[in-house]
Amino acid sequence: MSSPQTPAAREPDTAEPGRGAARELRAAVRALGRLAAFTLLIPVGVGLTTAFLLSFVIWGCLGIFPFFPTATRMVRSAAGAARWAAGHWSQVPVPPPYRPRPTLERTLHGWYWTGHDYHRNRWFAGMSLDVRWLWTDPATWRDVLWVLADPLVGGGIAAAPVLLVGAGLYGVVQAPLPYDLPFGGPVALLLGLLGPVPIAAGLALARPALRLHGRWTRALLGPTERSRLARRVEQLTEIRLDATEAQAAELRRIERDLHDGAQARLVAVSLRLGAVAALVDRDPGQAKQVATDAQENVTQALQELRDLVRGIHPPVLAERGLVEGVRALALDVPLKVEVRAELPGRAEAPVESAVYFAVSEALTNAVKHGEARHATVHLTHAAGLLRAEVTDDGRGGADPDGGSGLRGIRRRLAAFDGTLTLTSPPGGPTRLIMELPCVLSSLRTSSC
Repeated sequence: MSSPQTPAAREPDTAEPGRGAARELRAAVRALGRLAAFTLLIPVGVGLTTAFLLSFVIWGCLGIFPFFPTATRMVRSAAGAARWAAGHWSQVPVPPPYRPRPTLERTLHGWYWTGHDYHRNRWFAGMSLDVRWLWTDPATWRDVLWVLADPLVGGGIAAAPVLLVGAGLYGVVQAPLPYDLPFGGPVALLLGLLGPVPIAAGLALARPALRLHGRWTRALLGPTERSRLARRVEQLTEIRLDATEAQAAELRRIERDLHDGAQARLVAVSLRLGAVAALVDRDPGQAKQVATDAQENVTQALQELRDLVRGIHPPVLAERGLVEGVRALALDVPLKVEVRAELPGRAEAPVESAVYFAVSEALTNAVKHGEARHATVHLTHAAGLLRAEVTDDGRGGADPDGGSGLRGIRRRLAAFDGTLTLTSPPGGPTRLIMELPCVLSSLRTSSC
């Protein structure tokens, strides 16, 4: 005896393929629309090519060079839009490969130094600096190559599926129309039958063509291996300088805390013990009181030393790991903190220390600047990255360049090739995502 609910129970299974096909069709139509947008931008590329070549000719023939930086920046803007489209539409990220613009320095005598020559006029010096910077950057000429070649190659990749769908639609629309030819009827029937074929072919090719267009853009506009190595050297140099400055600042802080805290109390203890030696014979009661005060100073000095050591490397972090260290940290923060962690092992001690103090700074900012009442700390590890996400319900509006706290977090993470991503709209919530490359060890071992 069959149950009346059996067809209803099977209905989601039969409907799922239909929903999947509709989803695939929507994705294909979306990709086709983006390819059509690329096709419409072909005249823009032709116009930029003309403008750049014209500025180059004016510079070479007439010696008028200000048009060259303007045309080059227009080309760079178009290339930046193509990189954005490749990352957001084709899902092929293309990082910008440009060298940073040199700074214009002014000497004590009022001249401007461009890194190559001196100029009296600031505008002329800035223009000379821009021309030299753009001319010597290899990415400029890769952009020019892209502008020259993209209308043919990129435009051809984008236009092929669009033309197929257009031809198919044309055949379907023209099929019912009357024909005066002797074989008008068979021709109309053939167009009606074959019209859906190029439409289906164009829709099937839309998404692969979109990805191929993104790879073409990355091949020409992405950073080369040489530029990546040069940029990496610059980043390592900046990280080394930041780490050296941070280490010197930390040493000065430790020296100041020792000088103003434990050292001062130990000096006071020494003086009180000398007084005890002088009072022990003639006034034992007073000597006992002075000894008691000295003992209290020693206790306070020990507590200050423990706090100092905890600021350098917390004992709970060394003994119990990052997760328990963050949980202990959450108990000391004057707001409700929820800690969630999915870490199958432990990271190296320097990495754990960097994440611990970064989370501590993030929670401190949430209390001090964000006026938050609740925060969440989520620790995970996937794809070789240790990820710490701190979210609070504060007022938001955090600026990564506006305070030393977030810059300190970024500098601390950069020493381990880590990154900081901040999302803090006005009104909140504030979300910090910290990621560091790290290989976790087993919980049974002590290090990576």
